[in-house]
Amino acid sequence: MRIVQVHGQGDVRLDPVAAPVAGPGDVLVRIAACGICGTDLTFVKQGGTKRAFEGPMPLGHEAAGEVTAVGAGVEGVQVGQRVIINPMGTSAVIGNGGPEGAFTEELLVREARLGTSLLPIPDDLPYDLAALTEPLAVALHGVNRADPAPDEKVVVFGCGPIGLGVVLWLAERGVKDVVAIDLHDSRLERAAALGARATIRADREDVEARLAELHGRTDVLGRPAVGTQVYIDAAGGPGIVPQVVAMARSKARLMVIAAYRTPVPLDLQAMLISEMSIATSVGYPDELPVVLAALPRLADKVRPLISHRFPFDRVIEGFGVAGQADAAKVMIDFDEGMPA
Repeated sequence: MRIVQVHGQGDVRLDPVAAPVAGPGDVLVRIAACGICGTDLTFVKQGGTKRAFEGPMPLGHEAAGEVTAVGAGVEGVQVGQRVIINPMGTSAVIGNGGPEGAFTEELLVREARLGTSLLPIPDDLPYDLAALTEPLAVALHGVNRADPAPDEKVVVFGCGPIGLGVVLWLAERGVKDVVAIDLHDSRLERAAALGARATIRADREDVEARLAELHGRTDVLGRPAVGTQVYIDAAGGPGIVPQVVAMARSKARLMVIAAYRTPVPLDLQAMLISEMSIATSVGYPDELPVVLAALPRLADKVRPLISHRFPFDRVIEGFGVAGQADAAKVMIDFDEGMPA
């Protein structure tokens, strides 16, 4: 069979490999759909990540498929069962530095456990939408950590797949005053469709001045500030955190979901004066089952998150498109003959 692997900086390939064999505690899953994540693109750019084995690094962790083999010691999993993969619940950390990655026809899930490493897909949910569970769970965990009230004014920086998921979950939470900020019209249009009441092109508009128009002006001990109460950073731009600190109102909150690869300066004096708080969010400790259960109801809303589709034969081309700034979720479809 074949698998997508990183061989070095900027060097991603579709390689032939031997088909896996399930041990007593393992499961094999025939992959039907797998999304390309920003983390995958980062691994390609930096040539992989630290890992305990030599050789190329397999990629792919936003996957859904059908169980094809079950080890004798695995309980509750059946051949033919439709499942998503929880990479954070796998011992091999699938697609994130372990020996397996989900951009492959058949994936070995070591020490498989239903409800932990594998979650059953609802009958009325197609594979491609089920594969959105993982990124949408990342977004939901960030919203849960930020914990905005319905009447609070919220700003979302970045309208890639995670930022768009944040907008979706804010709307589901009943938050009506959401402003989305990005550099591309297509992304901002998707944010508006998901519930953002206003959008800002950060490369064309003065972000602080526009937020002051939308959320009002206030001051913090004589320093001008904007009325936004909650900021969620799903972009990771180097100037975002300093800008938020500089314009934050009293007791404003900033939730950072984006991955920063280099240190960011903080004006602690400005933070001291405003008593603002900064927190972070990573992964999805409890959110995967919640998202998976909600997806059938939200199918029409989340389907537009998939901006591009490629068959597995063209997965490397898909990686090139996913790196384009105006792309949303790029989905790799493995087998058009598989039942939805």
